[in-house]
Amino acid sequence: MAVTLADVAARAGVSSATVSRVLNGNYPVAGSTRERVQRAVAELDYVVNGQARALAAATSDLVGVLVNDVADPFFGLIASALQAEIGVGAAEPGGKLTVVCNTGGSPEAELTYLTLLERQRAAGVVLTGGAVDSPTHSAAVTARLARLAASGTRIVLCGRPPLTLPGDSGPLTTLAFDNRGGARRLTEHLLSLGHRRIGYVSGPAERSTTGHRLAGHRAALAAHGMGPETGAGADADLLTVRGGYDRDAGYDATLELLRRDMGVTAIVAANDTVALGVCAALRDRGLSIPGDVSVAGFDDLPFSADTSPALTTVRIPLQEAGARAGRLVMGRLAAPPGGVATIATELMVRGSTAPPATSRS
Repeated sequence: MAVTLADVAARAGVSSATVSRVLNGNYPVAGSTRERVQRAVAELDYVVNGQARALAAATSDLVGVLVNDVADPFFGLIASALQAEIGVGAAEPGGKLTVVCNTGGSPEAELTYLTLLERQRAAGVVLTGGAVDSPTHSAAVTARLARLAASGTRIVLCGRPPLTLPGDSGPLTTLAFDNRGGARRLTEHLLSLGHRRIGYVSGPAERSTTGHRLAGHRAALAAHGMGPETGAGADADLLTVRGGYDRDAGYDATLELLRRDMGVTAIVAANDTVALGVCAALRDRGLSIPGDVSVAGFDDLPFSADTSPALTTVRIPLQEAGARAGRLVMGRLAAPPGGVATIATELMVRGSTAPPATSRS
């Protein structure tokens, strides 16, 4: 027969209410009493009925973390740092069960997971990575998040654009990445080296991250008289190829760039994984890096410094951002002023970029 709360109370010599307070961690209990209860729980192998607790409380012991691709190191770094802050083994007491929800980049899956987390009365929800640039989808996400917030669920956006709920709720707690500024500094670095024929391998058109990074790239071009505002828009489009965020997309896009313009002296990739595909395609065409073509990525994933040559990229402090999001969703850290904090990016100049061959000669 299953061990009950009353059995634990009898073994510890306290009331059932005291046992409940110790297990919930929401009320001060004397240290000696807490130790007796915890010893009784261990001796009787008592397991809390999570469903019953969720029904009795406003929320459960569950925190959902939505990622686009759990196999992508970008999301893996964020999710692991989040779980370290949220989970039972965290430094602070009161850990929660972390559930990583892999949407596969599907807007429909994102909505489904939010609905399931609402049904489970999740204590917290963290949405990571770029949002889908669609008014219809944005409205559907906002509606689900508004219901979650109204039921007491803490919500944090990590690496997504700020979002304001209807009514007086104000903006959701957001850690926004400076994708636009980072991309601009990266392209300015290549321009300062003397590059003028700069190819750009973009991510999926419907993602906010794609738009922000491409906007930063083109802002740098415009500042040097090479953007759409200067009449060079068609040229910028010619040197931009859209793809996914994976290695194969970088490979195929690079072959397309070379087909369009053999005079390209540098290629900027949507992220570091795409940059790997760019490098592979260039080598297969007999081109050296950076001797013939400079290559740059974005994110500064762990492998970036170990490629040959080491990859010039833009660093986002993903683990720090994930840990901060974890503290926010657990209520251990106050929300930033106005609800939104921008995570700064850093240009990491390495061996994959150099002046074009004509300048060096």
